[in-house]
Amino acid sequence: MNPDDLKKILDALSAADVREFSLTTGSFALDLKRGPVALGAAAPAASLPTAPPPVPAPSFQPAPVPASTPAAAAPAAEPPATPAPAAEAAPEAPARSASTGTPVKAPIVGTFYAASSPDAPPYVKVGDKVQPGQVLCIIEAMKLMNEIEAEVSGTVREILVKNAEPVEYGQTLFIIE
Repeated sequence: MNPDDLKKILDALSAADVREFSLTTGSFALDLKRGPVALGAAAPAASLPTAPPPVPAPSFQPAPVPASTPAAAAPAAEPPATPAPAAEAAPEAPARSASTGTPVKAPIVGTFYAASSPDAPPYVKVGDKVQPGQVLCIIEAMKLMNEIEAEVSGTVREILVKNAEPVEYGQTLFIIE
């Protein structure tokens, strides 16, 4: 097939608003597919197959978190209120420990490190005495090492996180008594 014949076919298909076309003659095969044409824009006369239109990316939304005010105001809130105390029961174990000392909480999300390097001794161990400003651990966030310091003096009673474990904002790391 010569270029003039191909141009005539493309012009005819474009004028007829054909989206897909296949032609096989002897050893020559032609498959054409055309994507959507924008309004007011003319398709090129000699357009070759185009890529399919882009598929929109799926959107993800976090699950809604029930607010305490609507739950208290809604009359049917009693069945969901039953699981809520069970969910609150899990944090009670650290809360009991916190009642005998001062919790040191993670100020950022990141990875907890008990020492400055894998072969170095930990900054503190259970039973160590600490002073305000003393480094207790490091939290790595976005490749930055953030030293977490004691805000009170006392004795380290509990270390609630293991080395190289991810931590959340506000998670209790230590109990200082």
